[in-house]
Amino acid sequence: MRESAANDRTITIPAGFVGYLLRQVDKQGYDVESLLASVDISREELDSGNEISARKFGQLYQRVIWVLQDESFGMLSGGKVPNGTFRMMCYAIIHCKNLEKAIRRCSDFYEVCRGSIIKPVLLRRGRYAKFSFQPLASLPENALGDLVRDETPLVIRTSLSVWHHFLSWLVGRRVELKAVYFSFPEPVDVDHYRQLFQAEVKFSQHDNVMVFSSTYLDLPLVQTEETLRGFLKTAPFQLHVMVDDEKSLKSQIIAILGKDFSRELPSAEEVAVKLNMSISTLRRRLMEESTSYQKIKDDCRKEAAINYMNSPHLSINDIALLMGFDEPSAFFRSFKKWTGMTPGEYRQRVRWQEFDKPAL
Repeated sequence: MRESAANDRTITIPAGFVGYLLRQVDKQGYDVESLLASVDISREELDSGNEISARKFGQLYQRVIWVLQDESFGMLSGGKVPNGTFRMMCYAIIHCKNLEKAIRRCSDFYEVCRGSIIKPVLLRRGRYAKFSFQPLASLPENALGDLVRDETPLVIRTSLSVWHHFLSWLVGRRVELKAVYFSFPEPVDVDHYRQLFQAEVKFSQHDNVMVFSSTYLDLPLVQTEETLRGFLKTAPFQLHVMVDDEKSLKSQIIAILGKDFSRELPSAEEVAVKLNMSISTLRRRLMEESTSYQKIKDDCRKEAAINYMNSPHLSINDIALLMGFDEPSAFFRSFKKWTGMTPGEYRQRVRWQEFDKPAL
């Protein structure tokens, strides 16, 4: 029996995120309908209120960033954030010793970059740490309050959620939150907040804050400049989607591998060094999780290949290069091994699934 991409888990994004993006585009006088068409999102799909494919959302987000020349990622900012700002911030922190150093350097970076009028701040007290926002040092203290009052709950929620996902990506595991506080009244979709943050959520508080164990601040960053390049290619996708199986060794290895498969992947020995363990310990712990380093690499490459294959603007030869194959024929063989289909058969099958659906 052929293994199909249909059995891969489909990650989705709330339609409200898409609606917010499109409102920003509309305010600037751009053609919303042509933007939707460019990423194959129909008006009917959007108006249904159903969640949107994270792949389509990522494509839409990248186009909106380009159109608006603003990469604030739908978060609190108070101004246009020039394209390339997030990339430079990532390179500024990627070699930090631990998560605490990275957060504090992010705060310093916002003081010197253009666009945003607020910055992330960290307060460490005993067993717990608090992550929140403050206005830049040159601004009055009430600047943040004025900004928050003018923004929607969705923007505030997105601000904390995106930072939570980013911090989790840096250390290769979910930063488990103890509580999340919001300054606005309890919304009707409160269950979505609990599901998103997986923590106690309180509303009508004096500030917008995430609280977590301070032990996370001492964790080393598992990401490198190599994994960062892959991460940036898919941003802001991973900023809205949490790392899976955050406590497993497998998830930490996936974070190290990243999304850039055009480069040579690290050996098991190199990964063991990054994780501060011996190669024998790495293999034993992966066996306990019923997997191996080779299987994780193969699964990651398969997922990346399928994601590229779902982008019609990429030719199969383009995808072969993005996957690190010198010869398209080698990619053909590997893809058939992974999915049971050649790249051409896969694309034909996906096209059939898209255009031959029964009417509802």
